[in-house]
Order: sequence, then structure tokens, then C-alpha cells
Amino acid sequence: MYDRVVAAQWNEIVEAHRRDAREAILDAAATLVTEHGAAAVTMSRIAATAGIGRATLYKYFSDLDAVLSAWHQRHVDNHLHELSQVRDQHTDPGQRLKAVLTACAHLVHHRPGADLAWQLHHNPDVARAYRHVHNLVSDLIAEAAEAGAVHADATPDELAAYCLHALTAASALQSKAAVDRLVAVTLNGLTHADERTPGMPG
Repeated sequence: MYDRVVAAQWNEIVEAHRRDAREAILDAAATLVTEHGAAAVTMSRIAATAGIGRATLYKYFSDLDAVLSAWHQRHVDNHLHELSQVRDQHTDPGQRLKAVLTACAHLVHHRPGADLAWQLHHNPDVARAYRHVHNLVSDLIAEAAEAGAVHADATPDELAAYCLHALTAASALQSKAAVDRLVAVTLNGLTHADERTPGMPG
């Protein structure tokens, strides 16, 4: 009985160490992407930034693509959690949609490299994580359409794709005000002319 308890505790310690090491690697990758761009990231630089040897790094990830894919997946998972919290702060369908799209845009704007998490979907795991975000926005559009807050000239899936792709432009904007204008323009694309945000082009 004692041996089993000790073995279980040891396994927990080992697993915790592995989780910490993996998170440190992904944090290092995120730092490098933010500071230098994805094209400048190498396995050697990740290992140095994480404070581990290359051999240790390769125990966790087979190559650079595996590291970046895991980082993208974590990035989108974090976005989904934050967006779900924003959604749950509102009850009106139109306001819920606006709040989530605004949060999407500001996440991209405030986090250099965040637009990559929206756009790089070639990896199946990343694609699944992104799909959850897409589905969240699609469901909000469907609710808003049912409430008459947006038009139903296209499917919620099509409109969600339009919104998410449009909001990636926030990464190139210079101010929060510009991001808010981008959100307003994006929302205006979902409404009829007589329902559009005042002061925005028709």
C-alpha cells in the first residue's frame, strides 16, 4: 500500500514537472514570436529563452512546427476562455455580439502575433481550437439575427467567418479608437442601412 502511494506521488511530481517544462517552452515561443516574429523563431532560440538544453526541448516537441502549433492552440484556447467570459456578462443578443467582437479585435490589437492564431489553421489541433471560437461567434450571430439585431441574408457561419477575418486587421492598427472603428464597420456589415452605427459609412 505504501509503495503504491509513493509511486502515485512520484508520478504526480513527474507529470507536474513535465507540464511546467512544456508551458515554459510555449511561453518562450510566445516571447520570441512577440519580439521577433514567427519567421525568426528557431529551436535553439526557444531552448535558450526557456533556459533548457536543445536535447530537453526535443523530448517535448519533435520540431519547430510542433512548438508553434501547440502555441497557436494554447493561444486560441485562451481567447475562447476570455471571449466566453465577455459573452456571459451580457444578456441582450446584439450587445453580446458587439462585446465579443470588440474583445476579439482588442485581443488581436494588444497581443502581437495574435492574428496568427486566427489565421493559421492548417494543423488539425489548431483548426479545432479555432473552430470553437468560430462557433462561439456564429452562435451569437444566430441569436442576434433571431432577435432582429442583424440581418439573415447569409448564414451565421458565413457571417462569423467574415467577422473574424475582418478583425485580424486590428493587428495593424495604431490605437484603441481605430480598433473600435474597425469593430463598428464590421458590425455595420451585419446590419441593414437604417440600423447602422451613426457616423459610419453606408
